[in-house]
Amino acid sequence: MEIVFLAFILMLSIFLGFELINKVPATLHTPLMSGSNAISGITLVGALTSAGAEHTQLATILGTAAVAFATINVIGGYMVTDRMLAMFKKKEDA
Repeated sequence: MEIVFLAFILMLSIFLGFELINKVPATLHTPLMSGSNAISGITLVGALTSAGAEHTQLATILGTAAVAFATINVIGGYMVTDRMLAMFKKKEDA
């Protein structure tokens, strides 16, 4: 019964996330992206804590993988945000 409940929660969250993202106007996308980058930074701190806790070898490996993925997410998010903000800058004449 627990696997059915978890699958229901997963499907509900996928549907809700898809619907919410489609409803966000383009002018709000950049501030929301910056907010999600801050949350990913918090995830990175948690991943570093998990990787350095030295509980078991599996926990260290999973923590290291979490550090790598969170770092990629933070850097990629800030690159996308920077590119979006560059679209709003006025182009100077040559």
